[in-house]
Amino acid sequence: MKLLEKILLAVDFGKSSQNLVQSAIELARIFESEIIPIYVLPDDVTNEKVNTLLGETALTKLKQTAAHIEKEGVMAHEPVLERGTAHEQIPKMAVTTNANVILTGSGETHKNDTFRLGTTTERIIQKSEKPVFVIKEGVLLNVHHILCPIDFSEASQRALKNAITMARRFKSELTILNVCELSKSTWFSTDNLLEVANEEKFREERQKFEDFLKEFNLSDLNWTKEMPKGNPSEEILSTISKKMIDLLIMGTAGRTGLNRMLMGSVTEKVVREVPCSFLTLKSEDMISLQFKNHINDMEQLHKTAVQLMNDGFYEEAKDHLKACLALNDMHVPAHKTLAKVYDKLQQPEMARMCQKNAKDIMDKIWYQKIEEEVRKLRGS
Repeated sequence: MKLLEKILLAVDFGKSSQNLVQSAIELARIFESEIIPIYVLPDDVTNEKVNTLLGETALTKLKQTAAHIEKEGVMAHEPVLERGTAHEQIPKMAVTTNANVILTGSGETHKNDTFRLGTTTERIIQKSEKPVFVIKEGVLLNVHHILCPIDFSEASQRALKNAITMARRFKSELTILNVCELSKSTWFSTDNLLEVANEEKFREERQKFEDFLKEFNLSDLNWTKEMPKGNPSEEILSTISKKMIDLLIMGTAGRTGLNRMLMGSVTEKVVREVPCSFLTLKSEDMISLQFKNHINDMEQLHKTAVQLMNDGFYEEAKDHLKACLALNDMHVPAHKTLAKVYDKLQQPEMARMCQKNAKDIMDKIWYQKIEEEVRKLRGS
């Protein structure tokens, strides 16, 4: 069972590449993923000799990167060398290779720049339908606290679903943020009326927030929710600073036609200025359940079920445990794990029944052992 099968690693061999590659390795270790290194050469070099030399050098460095990944105990795919513009070719190859996510650096910017996101990376985010995971320069992938801003849209549903699984795997804290943007309109006859209207809007928004969260499995997570009033992008950036956020996960609405290049004004402002690593999701999940077909190994089924339970996929864990017991209904660990799953699903009667089944089997095995010992002593 894999939640994140393929990572398309976009390297540029710059000074930040070492940190980016190491971050990819850490992410791949956590999710048991395969890394596909990719580099895009410019296609505007007219000198044939120079062009050939650049290609050979880039391919050599790509192979060195793949070898380093393998040496670290992570699976590396055959490197991909493309020609063209990076923001065009990388999203295309993400589709071609069926990658779950594009991992890239934030790009090199000057120390005092207000906009901390490089142009190429910003364009990759704009172009890609695949999730894009951006690693900030000089910052290791060491996730202790995740922030997920939501606005009740389909995009933010996707973001929160992925953020919950990431928080479980990283064993990190999760803050879920909804910003209530109050009206500043002057058409109200008095300030009193404006204040009353804004208070009503805040109450309605808070109820929406509560209802929205009911759709998600947040059990066994260290999580908090916050609902400040103000400008969404400013409040998101402020929360990142105050809470020392390591990873921001945001949904961004997919666009069509002439507006396809837009990310949405809030997302665009935040990702340009955000001081931490971040993940943007448009129309696809980074995290998705992918099972091996026809698993008929009992121990593997149980191992997968335990991981599914730990990741919060309780129904899927239950199905795997039932498949395990179909192969051997005397498998005590499966009965015990199934009891835990039923506890998570708030089905105490079923949990007690599974615990009883496990105890009955263990008692039966114990008495069988005693009988065997007695027979040996009697010489029969």
